[in-house]
Amino acid sequence: MKQFIPQPDQIGESAAQQTRVVDVIVPVYRDFQMTRMCVESVLAAPVSTPFELVVVDDASPEEALASWLSQQASAGRLTLLCNDSNRGFVASVNTGMALHPDRDVVLLNSDTEVANDWLDRIVRCADGAPKIATVTPFSNNGTICSYPFDGWQGATPGTLGLAGLDALFAETLAGRMVEIPTAVGFCMFIRRDCLDAIGAFNERVFGRGYGEENDFSLRAAKAGWRNVLCADTFVYHEGGVSFGSERADLLRNAAQALLTLHPDYDERVVSFLADDPVSEFREAIDLARARRGGDEGAAVMAERHLERQKWRVPPTSVCDAPRSMRQQWLELLDASAIRLDHGQRADSVRSVMLAKACRGLAALLRKQKR
Repeated sequence: MKQFIPQPDQIGESAAQQTRVVDVIVPVYRDFQMTRMCVESVLAAPVSTPFELVVVDDASPEEALASWLSQQASAGRLTLLCNDSNRGFVASVNTGMALHPDRDVVLLNSDTEVANDWLDRIVRCADGAPKIATVTPFSNNGTICSYPFDGWQGATPGTLGLAGLDALFAETLAGRMVEIPTAVGFCMFIRRDCLDAIGAFNERVFGRGYGEENDFSLRAAKAGWRNVLCADTFVYHEGGVSFGSERADLLRNAAQALLTLHPDYDERVVSFLADDPVSEFREAIDLARARRGGDEGAAVMAERHLERQKWRVPPTSVCDAPRSMRQQWLELLDASAIRLDHGQRADSVRSVMLAKACRGLAALLRKQKR
């Protein structure tokens, strides 16, 4: 194991002077461009919480990536831990968490991007109630913590961009949280006291990745700790970058292992989804975005139409609206579809999806008018 650790003055004067420093741990294996985007977003974010960026290189096969990380460590921008051989995601995470045994940590996938004062809000959420073990923010790709919905296949929804959407979450849902059955590992705060009490991730069972955060969350819950969604923070997550074609097998094996260790796991998740305590947060963001009007308002309606198609839920609120409002929405949807067809990014998958959704929702509204 090789270590490249910056001196305190390289981490930042405020971090050296304050007692509470959070380790932001990023395990890395492949995809130089995505990893660079993640690292740069963490370092550029205007946060006040003292932190140390700890990158764990799990014997990356990409020379350019390994070289760039070494350069960043030499420049004092991050702490770099290098595995001598490929040990797997969970072992890399445990290595990072063991570096400073007195610090809380945030685990951040290398295919994520953060914005604004993201870390401040997550830490504030963790301190907002007793016995909080884990904190997970919203994401475009975060299963039960997803926005606009679980199963969304696009990138950052709408037209505001990551920083703009995250700022809207911060304003609209300031300080809001809700208990969830499990953290989601793309971005996961873990309190050190909980780590000390129940132990690190189960490397033996979940060594290659997937399922380790669910197992940890359930062990924490059984020990009296809480897992929460930090509703006022949004983090972009690409998803599936490090594992490639292995992903399906890893997911299947993780599901079997979880049920063996925690037979009530599915029941907990199904109960949570049935109660759907996250829906009010999603609706609040929908409303805040819709008030922006224009393409952003059209995007909200298109996303909800896609969600109804996914779950085969009959349309309600849009088609039940007053006739005059439906006519305004029709005109907006038609205009938006045309702009998406002929805009600068008309050939992008996202533009094609939104244009198709706009036309689909417009067709529903026209049918309702008859």
